[in-house]
Amino acid sequence: MLLPAEMAKINILLHKRDSEKLVKALHESGLMEIKRVSNKELWEAKSHPDAGVLASYELRLSRIIEILKNYSPKKKGFKIGKKIEKKRIKERSLKEKIRDAEKILNELEERVLENEKRINEIEEKIESLKDKEEKLRYLLPFNINLEWLGKSKYVIIKFGISTDLTALQNRDFVFYHRKIGKKKENLWVVLIVAHVSQEEELRKLRNFEEIQIEGKGNVKEALKKVKEEIKILKEEKEKLRKELAHLYKEKKLELFAIREEIQIEKERKDIFRYFGETNYTFLIEGWCLAKNKERLKKLVEKITNGSCHVEIKTAKRNPDVPPVHLENPKWAKPFETFLELFALPKYNEINPTIFLGISFIIFFAFMLGDAGYGLVIFLLSLFAYIKFKESEFIRRWAFLGIWLGLGNIITGFLFNSFFGDFIPRFIYGDENKMLYHAKIFGIELPIDAIHKPILILSIALLLGLAHLNLGFILGAIQNWKRGHKKEIIKEQVPWFMLEIGGGMLIGEAILELWSLNVQLKIIAMIFTAIGLIALFKNNGPLGFFELTGFLGDWLSYARLLALGLATAGMALAFNVVADLLPDIIPYVGIILMPLLLIIAHFANLLIQSLGAAIHALRLQYVEFFNRFYEGGGKKFMPFRIRRKYTEEIR
Repeated sequence: MLLPAEMAKINILLHKRDSEKLVKALHESGLMEIKRVSNKELWEAKSHPDAGVLASYELRLSRIIEILKNYSPKKKGFKIGKKIEKKRIKERSLKEKIRDAEKILNELEERVLENEKRINEIEEKIESLKDKEEKLRYLLPFNINLEWLGKSKYVIIKFGISTDLTALQNRDFVFYHRKIGKKKENLWVVLIVAHVSQEEELRKLRNFEEIQIEGKGNVKEALKKVKEEIKILKEEKEKLRKELAHLYKEKKLELFAIREEIQIEKERKDIFRYFGETNYTFLIEGWCLAKNKERLKKLVEKITNGSCHVEIKTAKRNPDVPPVHLENPKWAKPFETFLELFALPKYNEINPTIFLGISFIIFFAFMLGDAGYGLVIFLLSLFAYIKFKESEFIRRWAFLGIWLGLGNIITGFLFNSFFGDFIPRFIYGDENKMLYHAKIFGIELPIDAIHKPILILSIALLLGLAHLNLGFILGAIQNWKRGHKKEIIKEQVPWFMLEIGGGMLIGEAILELWSLNVQLKIIAMIFTAIGLIALFKNNGPLGFFELTGFLGDWLSYARLLALGLATAGMALAFNVVADLLPDIIPYVGIILMPLLLIIAHFANLLIQSLGAAIHALRLQYVEFFNRFYEGGGKKFMPFRIRRKYTEEIR
């Protein structure tokens, strides 16, 4: 658990006649990640002849699914965690699966594509008619026949939009206009009547855009006809849409199921490209978890009846670079996502997931630090965990939320905060009163964070120092496991000595926390001197920046106090405003007060939770990981079947 799971390198040499059966068995078992063969003496295997056929069927099925999905009515409501219906299928040959795919495509493909084509044609026609409708509405005030527009033997009649009527005034031709657009907008619809001899003059008009309209009859009649055409087309379009939506509802599961089966078969055929090949054999290379190597070997030998050669070597931490698989307890699984956002560890590197998880929960609880907010997070997470049993994703994150909520309940009661000072102000009637009084190991609880920030800062810095030193310890363990024992003395030991020696001297001279006798003072000075000498020897003049960088990283943990005070301060401000509301707005204020408290505290919870999560991760990525972590590992991706819409029965 401290390092990524142990991996084993697999080489399988088998006769080609057994390849199909073995690939199927490996796909179903999910034990092995298959990589491209690195042996250059072998041919690179060609694509399986069925791969192209399967790709074609997958593409056609996906196209039909996407078209039908677009016309399916969108369901409203909360759909997260909804159980996906699966189709129970029997094991069938590839020919039978292709036959089923061809059958449903023959039934749906032509019909769906024709309907979509017609819908697109209708939409284009409707857009064209709407454009014509808009033009006719402009022309409607003049109530003329459409045949009049254009050029005749003696007269030219033009219709359009003008932004400046002065360009039309003082002309020999006649024009009519109507104001359109907004009040302050200079926009007019204009009808111009001129003699044919003025055609060149009309062509040179400025601030006038002619509108071309085709058609016959009166404008009103033409407009009515256009509206009727649009209505008929919309009805036809809606009928086609409903037909496609009905098809999707009726054939959805069947389509998704057969596509999934085709995709599974395609994965099996595509994997042949990774093999090495001779005239009669295939070479398969890859990785598996070391704990599964014997199981994998037995599977291969069983499928090939022993006519194969299987070579298994457990990967060394150095210099092998196998893929990485993290084995963490269930509660730590959500933190693997946070780790992947930064980088997976190398095969010979510490797996920091558990340390990241524990410190994330602590820092988040410290920065939010309100028992009321923690209770809300806890109850919502508990509800999600119980409600969405079908969704492993939601349950995993809800489980984390339960821990975050419990952490905030604890820190909230430690720091005297339950929705800020809600209980003292609104229940006790005295905002200065504590939630409770207790004394544990001589420490008075609760600690009022707002009135004792220095104490909270001291706790935050102690947590930060512990966190940074945990990084040094993990770095030392990592070097030990890698066999780099000299690096421990070079990289980690100087910091331990510098912290111990420097801490002893600073505690006496500056903080006045204790008084050292001569022997302890000499030891402290020796430790400090050795630490500084080693630091500058390892880094040269840059050793000074290493020292200031460490101090900067340490002081960065002061954000634990800053965000905690921000949460408490905002909550306090909301409570004060709500408390004053009945005095500011008599009668109405009493009704608005609970509404204000609910909205304001919920907003504060969302904003401060986001800030706490971001800064808790920042402390991991920048301050903690900087002590030991490199990253750069590649995730173990076994060759396995992933079913979502089908369930195979035997």
